[in-house]
Amino acid sequence: MTTPVSPAQTAETLRDALAGLLDGLPPKAAAQAVERLIANYRGRTPTDAPVLRDRSDVVAYAAYRMPATFEAVRSALAAFADAVPGWVPGSHVDVGGGTGAATWAVGATWAGRRPVTVLDWAEPALALGREIAAAHPDLRAVEWKRARIGAALDLGGPDTDTLVTVSYVLNELTDADRASVVDAAAAAGRAVVIVEPGTPDGYARVIEARDRLIGAGFHVAAPCPHSATCPIVPGEDWCHFSARVSRSSLHRQVKGGSLAYEDEKFAYVAATRFPPAPAASRIVRRPQIRKGQVLLDLCETEPSLRRATVTKRHGPLYRAARDADWGDAWPPATDE
Repeated sequence: MTTPVSPAQTAETLRDALAGLLDGLPPKAAAQAVERLIANYRGRTPTDAPVLRDRSDVVAYAAYRMPATFEAVRSALAAFADAVPGWVPGSHVDVGGGTGAATWAVGATWAGRRPVTVLDWAEPALALGREIAAAHPDLRAVEWKRARIGAALDLGGPDTDTLVTVSYVLNELTDADRASVVDAAAAAGRAVVIVEPGTPDGYARVIEARDRLIGAGFHVAAPCPHSATCPIVPGEDWCHFSARVSRSSLHRQVKGGSLAYEDEKFAYVAATRFPPAPAASRIVRRPQIRKGQVLLDLCETEPSLRRATVTKRHGPLYRAARDADWGDAWPPATDE
């Protein structure tokens, strides 16, 4: 009998599975593939063709981007899980999932096996995703299906326990295809989690998707503490968060950096068809620790943005503020 991989072990299992991918791939080919993928990742021109063209592209992507995508989606799912205590997805559809980073992140959030379908239009990505997933006992039965991610996408009708993830996909689509994909996710899912790069453009795509989900009857579970209009003035700022990622040898080879980690900036929205229990407020900037005080920038239920000052006279709350991180719910949950 196979011993299940715990959520805590999943990240390590993924790192181990990725470690040997670059064997046999010339360093120059890997570096060139990564540079081209970075240009696509950061670009603003939507495409109607797969970004990942062959195994070299996919291996470079998996080694370079999959850990960052995994950590960003896992962070978003952790906040979502806190807002839906007791709910566990019975099935999962990963739209545009490529090599399956979001599928791994779901496994790192909720232990156990469930029906999972990864949809992508790049067959090399699906093939490598299947190969990597063989390292995780709970992911060996995942269905990897080629599909056009766009206006023709049909995920079927709503299911009582389906989670649909759409991570780092909307930036590759035209406006019309983005709307169609979000609508398809809303039609099929009991819960939908969308993650995009933590740029102003990525945030704009998330807000657009958030509006469509609310219009389809969904409630925002995270990061927002409300389902009202975002209080951020368009063009003046954007909402995003950060996840720490261990750097692979390919990261250091391409970037020439010496640090063992980097921070992945991302924007996201998680929404459900059932009423969630969102945070009372969310820390939307890195806390500023000063002598005897901590400054917290909060998005609150009203909705509004407010800077809170927590000082030593607040006792346990001050200690909690010193330990708080960007993206955390505030105030912290108590055991009472």
